Amino acid sequence: MTVRKASFALRVVRRRAGDAGVLYRRSLDDKRRERLTRVAPISPLAFSAGSSLLRAAVRATAGPTAKLTPGPFHPLDPDWGARVACYAIVASGLRDPDRMHRAAANFQRADGAEATWWLGLMGNGRRRRVVRALRILVEAVQ
Repeated sequence: MTVRKASFALRVVRRRAGDAGVLYRRSLDDKRRERLTRVAPISPLAFSAGSSLLRAAVRATAGPTAKLTPGPFHPLDPDWGARVACYAIVASGLRDPDRMHRAAANFQRADGAEATWWLGLMGNGRRRRVVRALRILVEAVQ
C-alpha cells in the first residue's frame, strides 16, 4: 500500500529526547481535495512505550520486515490507523511509561472497528470525557 492510498500515515521524526512520531489521517480540505491532516503527535516517551503497537501497525501494511525509520511516511490501514490514533490521543500528556505500555498492549489486541468508533466519538466535541473514559478502559490511568 502506498501513502497516497492509505487512510492513515505515521511519520517518525528524530528529536533530542529520542524518536517521536506524528500521525496523519486522510481527509478532505475546503476545496474537496484529499490531504493528510495531523491527528496527534506521539512524544518520545510515548513512542518508546508504544513501540510494539507502532511496529505492528507498520508491519501489518508494509510486511514483516518493515522498520520504524525516521523520514518518509509509513502508510497504515484503517484498522491499525484507528488503533494508533487512539493510542496517540490517550498517551498525550501522560508521564508514566508503564501505563502507556499497558495502553499500547490493549490497543494492539483491540478490534479495529471498536477503535474507529472511539476515534469518531473523540471528534464529536466531547473529547475530554471520551479520552478520560478510554484512558480508564485501556488502563492508562488508575
